[in-house]
Amino acid sequence: MCLFIETIRIENGQICNLEYHTERFNRTRAAFWNDIAFIDLKEFIYPPNILGVQKCRIVYGKRIEEITYASYQVREVTSLRLMVDNTIDYTYKKIDRERLNTLFSQRGAADDILVIKNGFLTDTSIANIALYDGNTWFTPAHPLLNGTKRAKLLEKHLIVEKDIPLSQITDYSYIMLFNAMIDWEQIKFAVNEKYLIL
Repeated sequence: MCLFIETIRIENGQICNLEYHTERFNRTRAAFWNDIAFIDLKEFIYPPNILGVQKCRIVYGKRIEEITYASYQVREVTSLRLMVDNTIDYTYKKIDRERLNTLFSQRGAADDILVIKNGFLTDTSIANIALYDGNTWFTPAHPLLNGTKRAKLLEKHLIVEKDIPLSQITDYSYIMLFNAMIDWEQIKFAVNEKYLIL
């Protein structure tokens, strides 16, 4: 059976961006199974009432299989290995991350990878990205995964979609990584050969 995951940030007992996760959860189920009933995730999440950041992980197929909670700390990322893969497909947030894990294992001394597909920037192994040109933060128009934080930032007009060719990466001064667990501005570094490694 094909299984998927939603990873939801819980901060000081408050569930973050739940409507975006619920929408993706139900959209994914509808893409793989017929005659599914809408599930409202808020009826299934009972976050621990503690301070700090917790990760709620929902494993699901046609129905919810498992919900777990764990404390969370952001993994430090200060460098990315640029990896080319023109056939990778991670449209849905699957448990099976074998292709991404294989690319990640080839990162060498870098902290993570940045996948280049058909000459364009996509995502890292764990996060969507945005690049700053001095005026605007642009996010790749064709990411590997349409993240929930990405959807929210687009809706708030904090980022703008754009195809970003690898050949034009030096047009940007900074890169930002973000996802459901990594806040905007939390991981940001300069675009240069020290941090983006060919």
